[in-house]
Amino acid sequence: MTNLGPSTSFDVRAEITAAYAAWDSAFNKADAKAIAKAYVSNAKVLPPTHQIISGPAEIENFFAGLFASGFADHNLTIIDAGGDEKVAYGTARWSANGKGADGSRQAAGGIATHVFERQADGSLKLRLHTFN
Repeated sequence: MTNLGPSTSFDVRAEITAAYAAWDSAFNKADAKAIAKAYVSNAKVLPPTHQIISGPAEIENFFAGLFASGFADHNLTIIDAGGDEKVAYGTARWSANGKGADGSRQAAGGIATHVFERQADGSLKLRLHTFN
Protein backbone atom coordinates (compact mmCIF):
# COMPACT_ATOMS: atom_id res chain seq x y z
CA MET A 1 0.00 0.00 0.00
CA THR A 2 1.35 3.41 -0.95
CA ASN A 3 0.58 5.96 1.76
CA LEU A 4 0.14 9.49 0.43
CA GLY A 5 -0.77 11.16 3.69
CA PRO A 6 -3.34 10.86 6.41
CA SER A 7 -6.43 10.62 4.19
CA THR A 8 -5.23 9.32 0.81
CA SER A 9 -3.93 5.84 0.15
CA PHE A 10 -4.12 3.43 -2.72
CA ASP A 11 -2.51 0.26 -3.97
CA VAL A 12 -0.87 1.08 -7.33
CA ARG A 13 -0.16 -2.57 -8.11
CA ALA A 14 -3.81 -3.51 -7.57
CA GLU A 15 -4.96 -0.56 -9.68
CA ILE A 16 -2.65 -1.52 -12.55
CA THR A 17 -3.66 -5.17 -12.27
CA ALA A 18 -7.29 -4.05 -12.62
CA ALA A 19 -6.40 -1.77 -15.56
CA TYR A 20 -4.64 -4.70 -17.26
CA ALA A 21 -7.67 -6.94 -16.72
CA ALA A 22 -9.98 -4.31 -18.27
CA TRP A 23 -7.58 -3.81 -21.21
CA ASP A 24 -7.35 -7.58 -21.83
CA SER A 25 -11.14 -7.84 -21.66
CA ALA A 26 -11.58 -5.09 -24.30
CA PHE A 27 -8.92 -6.71 -26.51
CA ASN A 28 -10.50 -10.14 -26.22
CA LYS A 29 -13.87 -8.67 -27.25
CA ALA A 30 -12.09 -7.07 -30.26
CA ASP A 31 -13.37 -3.70 -29.00
CA ALA A 32 -10.93 -1.18 -30.47
CA LYS A 33 -13.10 1.75 -29.26
CA ALA A 34 -12.91 0.56 -25.63
CA ILE A 35 -9.16 0.10 -25.93
CA ALA A 36 -8.74 3.64 -27.31
CA LYS A 37 -10.71 5.01 -24.32
CA ALA A 38 -8.05 3.56 -21.99
CA TYR A 39 -5.55 6.17 -23.28
CA VAL A 40 -5.23 9.93 -22.68
CA SER A 41 -5.87 12.15 -25.70
CA ASN A 42 -2.19 12.64 -26.51
CA ALA A 43 -1.05 9.09 -25.71
CA LYS A 44 1.60 7.25 -27.70
CA VAL A 45 1.72 3.55 -28.56
CA LEU A 46 5.10 2.29 -29.73
CA PRO A 47 4.82 -1.21 -31.24
CA PRO A 48 7.79 -3.29 -32.44
CA THR A 49 7.17 -2.03 -36.00
CA HIS A 50 8.83 1.27 -34.91
CA GLN A 51 5.62 3.05 -35.93
CA ILE A 52 4.55 5.92 -33.61
CA ILE A 53 0.82 5.82 -32.98
CA SER A 54 -0.62 9.00 -31.45
CA GLY A 55 -4.03 9.70 -29.99
CA PRO A 56 -7.28 7.79 -29.71
CA ALA A 57 -8.18 7.61 -33.43
CA GLU A 58 -4.80 6.16 -34.45
CA ILE A 59 -4.80 3.83 -31.43
CA GLU A 60 -8.29 2.57 -32.31
CA ASN A 61 -7.25 2.01 -35.94
CA PHE A 62 -4.06 0.19 -34.92
CA PHE A 63 -5.90 -2.28 -32.69
CA ALA A 64 -8.77 -2.69 -35.19
CA GLY A 65 -6.08 -3.75 -37.69
CA LEU A 66 -4.74 -6.35 -35.25
CA PHE A 67 -8.25 -7.74 -34.77
CA ALA A 68 -8.84 -7.84 -38.53
CA SER A 69 -5.64 -9.83 -38.93
CA GLY A 70 -6.84 -12.41 -36.40
CA PHE A 71 -5.22 -11.43 -33.10
CA ALA A 72 -7.11 -12.62 -29.99
CA ASP A 73 -6.62 -14.21 -26.57
CA HIS A 74 -4.54 -11.34 -25.13
CA ASN A 75 -3.16 -11.61 -21.61
CA LEU A 76 -1.05 -9.19 -19.58
CA THR A 77 0.80 -10.66 -16.59
CA ILE A 78 2.19 -7.98 -14.31
CA ILE A 79 5.92 -7.99 -13.61
CA ASP A 80 6.23 -4.75 -11.66
CA ALA A 81 4.25 -1.63 -10.82
CA GLY A 82 4.75 1.59 -8.96
CA GLY A 83 4.16 5.28 -8.97
CA ASP A 84 2.44 8.00 -7.03
CA GLU A 85 -0.77 10.02 -7.00
CA LYS A 86 -0.06 11.48 -10.46
CA VAL A 87 1.90 8.96 -12.55
CA ALA A 88 2.08 5.17 -12.33
CA TYR A 89 3.95 2.56 -14.35
CA GLY A 90 3.55 -1.09 -15.04
CA THR A 91 5.65 -3.69 -16.79
CA ALA A 92 4.13 -6.94 -17.98
CA ARG A 93 4.58 -10.04 -20.02
CA TRP A 94 2.04 -10.11 -22.82
CA SER A 95 0.77 -12.98 -24.89
CA ALA A 96 -1.78 -13.29 -27.68
CA ASN A 97 -2.66 -15.55 -30.55
CA GLY A 98 -2.52 -14.44 -34.14
CA LYS A 99 -2.70 -16.16 -37.49
CA GLY A 100 0.27 -17.46 -39.40
CA ALA A 101 0.66 -17.04 -43.16
CA ASP A 102 -1.20 -20.34 -43.67
CA GLY A 103 -4.06 -19.24 -41.38
CA SER A 104 -2.99 -21.47 -38.51
CA ARG A 105 -3.01 -20.20 -34.96
CA GLN A 106 0.34 -18.64 -34.00
CA ALA A 107 1.40 -17.59 -30.50
CA ALA A 108 2.93 -14.15 -30.00
CA GLY A 109 4.27 -12.45 -26.92
CA GLY A 110 6.86 -10.26 -25.31
CA ILE A 111 7.35 -7.54 -22.72
CA ALA A 112 5.26 -4.36 -22.40
CA THR A 113 5.83 -1.11 -20.54
CA HIS A 114 2.98 1.22 -19.61
CA VAL A 115 2.95 4.71 -18.15
CA PHE A 116 -0.38 5.79 -16.67
CA GLU A 117 -1.65 9.25 -15.65
CA ARG A 118 -4.16 9.56 -12.86
CA GLN A 119 -7.30 11.35 -14.00
CA ALA A 120 -9.40 13.86 -12.02
CA ASP A 121 -11.83 11.06 -11.11
CA GLY A 122 -8.96 8.97 -9.68
CA SER A 123 -8.86 6.48 -12.57
CA LEU A 124 -5.71 5.61 -14.50
CA LYS A 125 -5.35 6.16 -18.25
CA LEU A 126 -2.41 5.24 -20.42
CA ARG A 127 0.01 7.95 -21.56
CA LEU A 128 2.64 5.61 -23.07
CA HIS A 129 2.47 1.96 -24.16
CA THR A 130 5.41 0.20 -25.71
CA PHE A 131 5.88 -3.50 -26.41
CA ASN A 132 8.12 -5.93 -28.22
